[in-house]
Amino acid sequence: MGNLPARTSARTTSSSHRSPGHLSRRSFVGYVLGGTGLVVAADLTLGSAPAHALPIPSVPQVPEIYDLNDFLTHCALPTSALVAIHVDDQGDAHFALPRMEVGQGITTSTAMIIADELDLPLDRVHVTLAPARPELLFNQLTGGSNTTISTYTPIRVAAAVARKALLEAAAIELGALVETLVVKAGTIFDSLGSSLTYGQAATLAAPPTTRRVRVSLKAAAEQRLVGTPQRRVDALDAVTGRKQYAMDLDVPGALPTMVCRPPGLNGSVREVRNRAAVLALPGVTHVAVIPTGVAVRARTFGQCIDAVRALDVAWKAGSVPGKSADDIALELRRAQLPLAVPKLGATTVEGDFTFHFRSGSALEPNCAIADVRDGSATIWGGLKSPIDAQSKVARALGLPQRKVTVNVVQGGGSFGRKLFSDAAIEAAQASRAFGVPVKLMWHRADEPRQGRVHPMATSRVRATVLLGSVVTFEQRHTSVSTDFTHGLGERLTAEVAALPTGLANLGFSETIFLLSQELPYNFGVVTQLLNESNNDVDRFNTSSVRNIYSPDVRTANELIVDQLAARLRQDPVEFRRRHLKSRVVKRVLARAAELGEWGRSMPAGTAQGIAIHKEYKGATAVLVEIDCRPATVDRTVRDAVTGPRVTKAIVVVDCGLVVNPLGVEAQMMGGFSDGMAQALTYGNHLVDGHFLEASWDNSAYTRQWNTPPDFRCEVMESDRREPGGIGEAGVAASMAAVACAYARATGTMPTEFPINFRAPLHFEPKPFVPSVPESPVDGLDHLS
Repeated sequence: MGNLPARTSARTTSSSHRSPGHLSRRSFVGYVLGGTGLVVAADLTLGSAPAHALPIPSVPQVPEIYDLNDFLTHCALPTSALVAIHVDDQGDAHFALPRMEVGQGITTSTAMIIADELDLPLDRVHVTLAPARPELLFNQLTGGSNTTISTYTPIRVAAAVARKALLEAAAIELGALVETLVVKAGTIFDSLGSSLTYGQAATLAAPPTTRRVRVSLKAAAEQRLVGTPQRRVDALDAVTGRKQYAMDLDVPGALPTMVCRPPGLNGSVREVRNRAAVLALPGVTHVAVIPTGVAVRARTFGQCIDAVRALDVAWKAGSVPGKSADDIALELRRAQLPLAVPKLGATTVEGDFTFHFRSGSALEPNCAIADVRDGSATIWGGLKSPIDAQSKVARALGLPQRKVTVNVVQGGGSFGRKLFSDAAIEAAQASRAFGVPVKLMWHRADEPRQGRVHPMATSRVRATVLLGSVVTFEQRHTSVSTDFTHGLGERLTAEVAALPTGLANLGFSETIFLLSQELPYNFGVVTQLLNESNNDVDRFNTSSVRNIYSPDVRTANELIVDQLAARLRQDPVEFRRRHLKSRVVKRVLARAAELGEWGRSMPAGTAQGIAIHKEYKGATAVLVEIDCRPATVDRTVRDAVTGPRVTKAIVVVDCGLVVNPLGVEAQMMGGFSDGMAQALTYGNHLVDGHFLEASWDNSAYTRQWNTPPDFRCEVMESDRREPGGIGEAGVAASMAAVACAYARATGTMPTEFPINFRAPLHFEPKPFVPSVPESPVDGLDHLS
């Protein structure tokens, strides 16, 4: 790839009062790298300023000055020049994206950005996923809805450098001035009609050594793809079954492998009593104890299931023996930080909310392939933090990190789950124990019981009203520890000097909370604080599930905002509008209210609810209508969780510059499904030290029978010319809007989520020994 410049700090500068070395807002520096073929890279380091130099006024909250996305982008900038675009001798562009595609459509939007800047047809831009590259440091982690925010400009700069190099090579070959050349679909024309393809120019454009060049990016009016609706570049492969996930890869010798897991959460093996008998079962090749259970390898996954069920294992106790949800709720309340403002009778509006565990599992089972031998290891898996995975696998195997190769494979969903490399580590441990390659997959029953969950939390809110004004608003959010040891914690440790004053001495969770949580209302003195009930992340396997703290925090807040509006006898929408700080949030609120016909007459037992959320450099407003009448709540659907029915949903979002509107709409629909499920039905029941749910048919996530028949998403045109984050932006406001609608329809503010958590179980819990149900044989009636 050639030698890259050593300079690593990064930030662009304004064109006003610039020194000779500074560039304008659309003028950037990149590098045409020496070597074979045309390879280019962006350098965003010129004119950088330390992030901690930003002033932090006392009244605004931290995210209004410097939020989590600022931090993530700051961490990515120093290595942005290491992310390169290659133009081959056919004139096609190739880019190895240092993020993971999990269905959010970033390979499509990235291809659109490159195609626009290079003047190439979209189908001639090929975006793959980069393997673990330790030299990228903190520039290879997919999370926080930060991919497009942090990669948009570096990718454009690299593409612009490539275009300039191609045009300069063509100008010499054609004997023309660069300014007279025109590019059409990857072919360069001069004023006389002579032409040169990108492929021909790429061969001529490759310099023997690396050189620095200056480029200008296209103006918005010149972009022909960015901002237009485009179907996914991988859509055909997805619907025809050609799309390759980890379990589809054909790695020689990698046979199916599964793990027999303990009945209690995080238990461990004491003794395997019948290893020889299980080895004698049809198809079984290997049986070995690994830290998380007993691994078995066989010719088919069905044979693996049979072997897991046949194992006779003596288990050590788990991490929360005998504990149930009510026990954890009591721990959380004991750990709540005190509220500063005393309760003042009729002037106080408050609520105390409980949010139960819910599984962070994706539709694609947790899986990975590993080949460990000869003092090295190769891993294939859906990994959103591959450098961290590489480090953890190396540590688990006792190998140098450079001896571990991690290949990133596209995934079928994530929701934060694939930030963790649990399956990759298990696969590596099993492969080492067996001495052969393995294709390890978790059973559906494994994920909700032993996988990663959204931490259980409580949120206590108290607001004070005096003389018709809200003068204080306090929130004390208390949570089971959230595990940030997937790379983000390391970022915080390494880049602590970049954080605003006052955050440097906080723990990972408290820092993330303060960088992400913002109450966008003028409510006088506002304080939002997080406390964790324990610092032992080994008790529960938690993760930063999609939107992390925001769904719970926003739901508690918006319910209290409705209560404040009622106390002051104001319409909920008008009350919000009067108190909102941000013009962008006011716009999305007003538009949602307009589209949803806020305030229209509705039958008793039904109601509208509305909520807003500001995060990821954008804002979202959601209006829903809900039916809580007995005939609806008590309706019967086979094997379904019914209850209140959301009949209408309006989602309005301003997410800055939009690369692909269709992608945004799809993300908002998915985010709404998440939020609605978390409000009404989706949760894990902790009983006697283990979770009862053991499959997707147990987990009451959004299904067709409770999807609103009337759904509309509007992506508003934004004043911002930089993209915001969208992958998580729809969850919080959706959950809050459903909760607010339920409160208005029933006349009772809900305080426990999901709302149906105390309802009788809709399923009969599957056994814990054996750890997985019997393998289905007919493929029709046992889809767990």
